[in-house]
Amino acid sequence: MSKKINVAILCGGQSAEHKISLLSAKNIIESIDKDKYNPILIGIDKSGKWISNTTSNLLLNSDSPKLIELNTAESIVEYLPSSLDDLKHNRKIDVVFPILHGPFGEDGTIQGLLKLTNIPFVGADVLGSAIGMDKDIMKRLLRDAGIPIAKFITLKSSQSIPSFQTIIDNLGSPVFIKPANMGSSIGVNKVTDENSYNNAIENAFEFDNKIIIEEFIKGREIECAILGNDKPMASILGEIIVNTDFYSYDSKYIDQKGADLQIPAQISDSITEQIQNLAIKTFQTLSCEGLARVDFFLTSDGQVFVNEINTLPGFTKTSMYPKLWEASGIDYPDLIDNLIQLAFERFNKHNNIL
Repeated sequence: MSKKINVAILCGGQSAEHKISLLSAKNIIESIDKDKYNPILIGIDKSGKWISNTTSNLLLNSDSPKLIELNTAESIVEYLPSSLDDLKHNRKIDVVFPILHGPFGEDGTIQGLLKLTNIPFVGADVLGSAIGMDKDIMKRLLRDAGIPIAKFITLKSSQSIPSFQTIIDNLGSPVFIKPANMGSSIGVNKVTDENSYNNAIENAFEFDNKIIIEEFIKGREIECAILGNDKPMASILGEIIVNTDFYSYDSKYIDQKGADLQIPAQISDSITEQIQNLAIKTFQTLSCEGLARVDFFLTSDGQVFVNEINTLPGFTKTSMYPKLWEASGIDYPDLIDNLIQLAFERFNKHNNIL
């Protein structure tokens, strides 16, 4: 019997999406093929402390997962290679599955650390991760590539705040205001008047020093999952049917009636193909690898706009990304296996070039 592959499931983190990361990691640990892989849980708590435990899956002890530092917890330093010789002959981790959402996990930070240690990891590399996280840079690159997006204005905390009238003269009303570097709709608000505008600006700046003010696109919310490296594949499409004012954090994770997922989306074959092709083009334009979920708006007259890309989408069994692939013929355990193998594929290609 071949030796099991040691997979570090890296989760938690300091971002506002800490809890979502824990839920994703919990599902991965429960579903990974344990005949083939040996999962090693490594968590980062909200203060930034790294903790791990190889004998007890800390996340599986509760329906509401929390990172708990046990007496047997070991430092991440014990797992990372301390020398080239250690890397070649005595590495305890073969591959990392970083299921960290938001800043310090999805923005290229952790990817840079893993690249320095020369360990294969799931998902986009440093560049793709950084681009995908920063909505300002992402939208500029998409716009330059001729990919249709909503009009937007970027505002930094050091700049003076434009009047609400100036914003609606340029973008119309309502508008959305969101942090440039955040996910899960955290800090996102729909603005219809001057009072809500001022409150939304203040709220968005609580999470980032750069924010996006974006025109409202009235349309259906369509999502497409991407899987692959050099030759990415697009899944069938899903639709988020929002039962609230917009797809907020509460609609995603708290209010069970806040939104419904419809898979497959009821869309014509021609528009389905158009969205799938745009999803792959978006993935490649933004230098992504491994996995991503691309979110779209589809208007009543058939116009398609890319909303954003998520390079490490939610990975619970009920999250859109794995559900789209399940409907496309790849179940959850096989999806995990595919992503790990894609990590090795990129790692080997990179090392051959070096």
